[in-house]
Amino acid sequence: MTGQMTDARLAAHLATIAGRILLDVRDSAVFEGKVLGNAGDATANEFLCHALRHARPDDGLLSEEEKDDIARCAMDRVWIVDPVDGTREYGEQRSDWAVHVGLSIGGVAAVGAVALPGLDGGIVLSSDQVSAMPEPVKKPRFLVSRSRPAKEAVALAKAMGGQLVSMGSAGAKAMAVVRGEAEIYLHSGGQYEWDSCAPVAVAAAHGLHCSRIDGSPIRYNMADPYLPDLLICRPAYAERVLDLVASLD
Repeated sequence: MTGQMTDARLAAHLATIAGRILLDVRDSAVFEGKVLGNAGDATANEFLCHALRHARPDDGLLSEEEKDDIARCAMDRVWIVDPVDGTREYGEQRSDWAVHVGLSIGGVAAVGAVALPGLDGGIVLSSDQVSAMPEPVKKPRFLVSRSRPAKEAVALAKAMGGQLVSMGSAGAKAMAVVRGEAEIYLHSGGQYEWDSCAPVAVAAAHGLHCSRIDGSPIRYNMADPYLPDLLICRPAYAERVLDLVASLD
């Protein structure tokens, strides 16, 4: 069945199932805290990697929880997966964690699905299911890390008369912009490709601006999967945000 699905439907299907698995692990009452996070990561990763290798055997695979096979760099199509984005939040049994299933084609985040199982009823946003976004508020809301807000976001929120909103995982933040709960997600503290591939694919499909904070494109399936920074925002804010970031240097 999965072999007959489009890439986007496959991503959404697998993210949904992984989310259910993670809720079952969480609700088992066997684990808590960091141990729960580790158990969830391992369990969801095993499912996602087995499923993708079965459904798309000719594609490459990069997962946060899997030993990296550098042979993927010679492949055009590479699935980039984060079984639990926001392991800390998941372990704390919060709602702001996510499951990422993304597909890089030619180095671009082309297809993706982000599951938010911790929300009431759970939701999955995908690159092939685009809905209209609510109108932005007058004072832009900047999504920042719970513990390490990006200094650029703090400075820009002050300059633009905006508001800082703290949230857990990168996927939860990116989807908050997609869902109209905020206008700008600017991160400069360093991430990895699995933190943003699926969220960027979904955000771009919804018409959001996605780039590095210097305005350059985000490239995926690199030999070193580290990504220093990220900007996802409403298009109306992109030029001003990029100009202000450049002025901080």
